[in-house]
Amino acid sequence: MKDATILVFGASGSVGGELVRLLRERKLPVRATTGKQAHEKDGVEYRHVNLVTGEGVSEAFAGVDKAFILSPAGYADQHAVLSPLIREARRRKLSKVVQLSAFGVEANETTPMGRAELELSRSGLAYNALRPNWFMQNFQTFWAHGIRERGKISLPAGDAKVSFIDTRDIAAVAAKLLTTTEFDNRAFTLTGPEAIDHARAAELISEATGRKVSYEDIRPEEFRSGLLAAGVPADYTEFLVTIMGYLKAGYSAVVTEEVNRILGRAPASFAAYAREHRKAWL
Repeated sequence: MKDATILVFGASGSVGGELVRLLRERKLPVRATTGKQAHEKDGVEYRHVNLVTGEGVSEAFAGVDKAFILSPAGYADQHAVLSPLIREARRRKLSKVVQLSAFGVEANETTPMGRAELELSRSGLAYNALRPNWFMQNFQTFWAHGIRERGKISLPAGDAKVSFIDTRDIAAVAAKLLTTTEFDNRAFTLTGPEAIDHARAAELISEATGRKVSYEDIRPEEFRSGLLAAGVPADYTEFLVTIMGYLKAGYSAVVTEEVNRILGRAPASFAAYAREHRKAWL
């Protein structure tokens, strides 16, 4: 029997891109979405989709059996992005949907991401919701410029600890859940193996690169103005300031065993991540 096609949204991102790679490694048929022109690459069909207007969504779902859905960074109202995908998956009667949700979303189901997760759980579809903590990869994307140019990680995080997770572990969990029914209809809080503060993260990057990197605790107002100056939309800026406040309050320090439970192995440590990606900060 031919394997059913799996649809992956956000294939240009660190989680979606790695998920596509893992599924193709298993010789599974994959369709991915792109905000650019439709094309085919390495045996994967990329369909053009505009998640804001809904253009291409129905066509992307045609003929697929399972889907991995997410709301890309930059959208404060994640429910507005995810709800049409959930409705289309329900209309198509998909056999499984895995949603990239958000850490701590269960604390308030009225938030945009909470509403999206609730809608999926009530859809009648077999599903999983993934609630990952802050990504390790943020250090090589969002925080990379400050590290390279000034040797600084400048955030309003205080000395709070965070159980950072490697996005490749998130993708590996998603791949497992899309190819088994063992864990159906559950949400998982995904973390790395330990909680460290940003000063320790800076030390580990210093050790990996051989250059001095330090952490600078800044005021939320500085964080906000920096985001706005970089062109981040005002509503998404406020969202980032808010969740950074939760981080500083200590809510991101929890460590779970969910990655180990699903994959049968421990998640990557920050030290291992820093060594492997050292070139990102040179």
